[in-house]
Amino acid sequence: MILKKLFGFDPSVMKVKTEVMAGITTFLTMSYILAVNPDILSAASMDRGAVFTATALAASIATLLMAILAKLPFALAPGMGLNAFFAFTLVQGMGYSWESALAAVFVEGVVFILLTAFNIRELIVNAIPETLRHAMSVGIGLFIAFLGLQKAGLIVADPVTFVSLGEFTPSTLLAVGGIIIGGVLVARRVKGALFYAIVAVTLLSIPLGITRIPEGFSLVSMPHSLEPVFFKLDFHSLLSPNMLIAIFSLVFMDIFDTLGTLVGTANKVGMVKPDGSIPKLNPAMMADAVGTTVGALLGTSTTTTYAESTAGIAEGGRSGLTAAVVSGLFIVALFFAPFFLLVPGIATAGVLVIVGSFMFDAVKKIHFDDITEAFPAFVTIIMMPLTYSIAEGIVLGVLTYVLLKLLAGKYRELNLTICILSILCILKYVFI
Repeated sequence: MILKKLFGFDPSVMKVKTEVMAGITTFLTMSYILAVNPDILSAASMDRGAVFTATALAASIATLLMAILAKLPFALAPGMGLNAFFAFTLVQGMGYSWESALAAVFVEGVVFILLTAFNIRELIVNAIPETLRHAMSVGIGLFIAFLGLQKAGLIVADPVTFVSLGEFTPSTLLAVGGIIIGGVLVARRVKGALFYAIVAVTLLSIPLGITRIPEGFSLVSMPHSLEPVFFKLDFHSLLSPNMLIAIFSLVFMDIFDTLGTLVGTANKVGMVKPDGSIPKLNPAMMADAVGTTVGALLGTSTTTTYAESTAGIAEGGRSGLTAAVVSGLFIVALFFAPFFLLVPGIATAGVLVIVGSFMFDAVKKIHFDDITEAFPAFVTIIMMPLTYSIAEGIVLGVLTYVLLKLLAGKYRELNLTICILSILCILKYVFI
């Protein structure tokens, strides 16, 4: 049977209808990225329409690769946190052009492919202490939530205190309403909760005059051209120390994000073998790596595996057919670009805050009973939003971890790789 050969669909224990419904469920829960990603990357001066097309195509291609290579029901798309790193750290923070940032993402994808092909990823994963890995997730969540609160107008700049509470304008109140709507729908376990929250805020913003419908607006249209971002990679800055550190950060952020999602989701739905291994993990990682490389060429930030895949798996999705359905729906979404590009920033603000709160869940896994573990984790978490840089939070967290372990006499808990990494981090501040 062709479905079994292509997607690992076993008709003796699986049903096509179940896999299709699972795919639709997964797509609804993650389709918010079609509105959020163009909004975030537009902060890096990228064309929103072209980024929308790149986002949908990258998600479709990467998810289809997952369906065929790994035959697993996981979906992929440009990742939250990774897109913030692209726009607000690489471009706004470090001053690189978005073309240079795309080149960094492309190189990261190639490195990820090589690490997966030669099975070296375990070396990198094991090099970063578990506590810091969880802290990175929490810190990125806090950073994303901070971005959302800024977009909502709830947090504004202040010349005395740096930040303060903003005014409660109609726009801000509507953004707060979006957070509440999204939170309630998530609490009620509504499939596609974040997508519906975006739709609700967008529709309410029209009569309030916050969102203006352009003349000749049509809900359906031909896809926007990729030309403004397609193959626009600039490799000239790749050998600068800052960029090398940024690429390294992207590599292990992507690896941890993907592994964390695959392992966490597999555990939740009983896909882990008795020995603790996950079937087809290597091809799943390869799909992710190739997806990132292709996405960079198309013109979008790092593609990664989505935790929202759990929703489809919970509906009964077990084969690559579920992922194939998600892939097809991203292609269909290309023709609904006018709606997704109409979405105002305040509608995506609530999603950023809620997704940030989801990522904060990892804080309970941090070992707070050991100061040499807890304090570096705290530094990692707090410095991401305070420096407005995910990379700085990671660098300062690694340095704090190594210094505390050395000075506390716990040097045996360090490995060679993280020591080398900490030296590179020090050189970054010495020479840059």
